Amino acid sequence: MGLDLDALLGRAVEAVEACRSEKDDNPGLELGLALGHSWRHARDKVCINPNPGGFGLWAEQLLAESTGKEGKGLIPAPGEHANAADRQPALVLVDEPYDIGAEFFRWEFATAVAGHLLEIDPFDQPNVQEAKDRTRALLESGDDPQLEPEHTPDALFAQARPGDYVCLQAFVDPSEDADVVLFELAKRAREETGCVVTSGYGPRYLHSTGQLHKGGPPTGLFLQIVDDTGDELPIPGRPFGFGRVIRAQAAGDYASLKERGRRVARVRLEDL
Repeated sequence: MGLDLDALLGRAVEAVEACRSEKDDNPGLELGLALGHSWRHARDKVCINPNPGGFGLWAEQLLAESTGKEGKGLIPAPGEHANAADRQPALVLVDEPYDIGAEFFRWEFATAVAGHLLEIDPFDQPNVQEAKDRTRALLESGDDPQLEPEHTPDALFAQARPGDYVCLQAFVDPSEDADVVLFELAKRAREETGCVVTSGYGPRYLHSTGQLHKGGPPTGLFLQIVDDTGDELPIPGRPFGFGRVIRAQAAGDYASLKERGRRVARVRLEDL
């Protein structure tokens, strides 16, 4: 990639040393205390805005997977504005690309500090395996899950309460067209609920924010968006293909959310 690794790692080492400080100039401690104390004051939505270079996609997994458990959690919201009582701002300190290693470490250190204030273990992910087990069970059963629509976006959004968040879970082919649909749907969700809106493509989001969705606070409204998975692409040595795996992942996660009493709905992409 043509990177100067000495420069990249050198700045990360500087961040490590800065985060050892017991004084007021510890950047990781400062961010972690801000995240944790804001959470204690019911500001659990972490609005990463501006979001340079898509940094929020990385921070999203770090915060959601590390803190979303025991009914608690910091809810990462890249691109959202901290203009409501349940939100807190979080700045990304990246002026140039070689700052990224230092910023990664600052956020990792801060997440550990915030986990202490939330009184959870930020180093495990107890509910990630849950969706995997359900997917495996569906595949071993031989059944091909039918992802039928259930409820409507209007019915789901009408259940919103102050302090909630909306999560769009799109098990569709990532594309510019899909991006446009999700953008418009997120805009509609904000207008109708007044809530923070997060979104992710499945099955990818299962490994980034899935822990928060199932182990975090019961404040999410989850809208699963599905589409045809196309021609079946076989998996060598398996009696099923990739399309069926995707359908099983979507069905398994949906069932897991319902079992935990989460507010859910499923729609087809073509109906939006």
